[in-house]
Formats: sequence, C-alpha cells, structure tokens
Amino acid sequence: MSMRAALAEAAREVARRGLVTGTAGNVSARDGGLLLVTPTGRDLATLAAEDIVALDAAGCVLGHGRPTSEWRLHQAVLAARPDLAAVAHTHSPAATAASALRRNIPAVHYTVIAAGGGDIPCAPYATPGSEALAAAAAGALASRDACLLAHHGAVAAAATLAGAVSLAQMVEELAGMWLRLLAVTPAPPVLDAAEFAGLEAAWAAYRGGG
Repeated sequence: MSMRAALAEAAREVARRGLVTGTAGNVSARDGGLLLVTPTGRDLATLAAEDIVALDAAGCVLGHGRPTSEWRLHQAVLAARPDLAAVAHTHSPAATAASALRRNIPAVHYTVIAAGGGDIPCAPYATPGSEALAAAAAGALASRDACLLAHHGAVAAAATLAGAVSLAQMVEELAGMWLRLLAVTPAPPVLDAAEFAGLEAAWAAYRGGG
C-alpha cells in the first residue's frame, strides 16, 4: 500500500472510531522528505489516496489540493520529533472537553504510559491553524507522544499511522475516565512515583517484546 493510501485509510479510521466528525481533525505522515496531510474542507470518512496533499519542507504544495489548515502543526511536531512519523489531530468528545480545563491529564490509569510519561500535557491555547499553535503543540510533545490543545482537541504522534490512531483512541478513553472521576471528586487519586516507576519498567519490557 502506498503512503498516500495508508494515510487516507488512517483518516477514515479516525472517523470510524468517532475521533473526528465531518471535516474536523486531520492526519499526516512522513513520506521520504515530504509531508503528506489530509486536505482542508473534506470529510475524513470519505478520503481516498488521490485526495492526500503533499508538502515540501517549506510548506509548499507539490501537485494538487489544499492542505489542512493545521499543516503547520503537523510539520512542527514531526520536525521536532524525528523519531516519529505520523500525527493524528482529533476533536474527539472527551479529549476536547478535557482540553477546556487547561489541565494535564494525570496518571489516573496505567495506560497513560502509552503517551510516554506520567501525564498527558495540555498545550496552551493558540489560534487554530497558527504558527503559535504549531509551536505550542511541538513544545507539549517534546517529551510526550500525545497532548491536549486547550479549548481545541488532542494530538497523538507515533512511528506509524496505526500507532498514531491507536494513541488518539487511548487519549480519548483516558480523558473520559478523568472527566468521570472529576465528577466524583475534584482531586482523583493517581499513581504515585513508586507505582509509576514499576509501570515504566513493565511498559519498556512490553514495547521491547519481553
């Protein structure tokens, strides 16, 4: 499968999972020295390989199409994280609601380790599509693979498109857990340092195939 076809499939998958609705949200992937992104103003559930837009390092379109308005975010994240190759930006319900709290999602469940640490950070608010938002997202993902965007949504990045989609789903599930806990208590208990240290070791073994 070509990278364009794989990206279109990933876009359809985030729509199938309810992580985006209609034209909201976008997905990207590296393809050699190019950045492939979903187009602006298109329902992700209907995308095909020929709809994918290619950008060079300067952000210029190669070929046809208009890129998502958030192409700067994708470009900035992947430029800052050469170890990653795909980004999913979603407007999923729980993660978007949690982003309005302008708070990090803490370690309320062990799967938070999938994002690369003990929490999922919330990047400060910036205008959608702006360079400021791109910089905020890249900063939040300097040491994590997922973050919230205040009053906006979430971003998940991984070495593969499948990994980015799966992580975006996990962020949505963790956000839902956290919101339910906050409805019960303003300070839900979280995994402490010792518990999390054991979790990091177990996760490293799992990721290494141990």
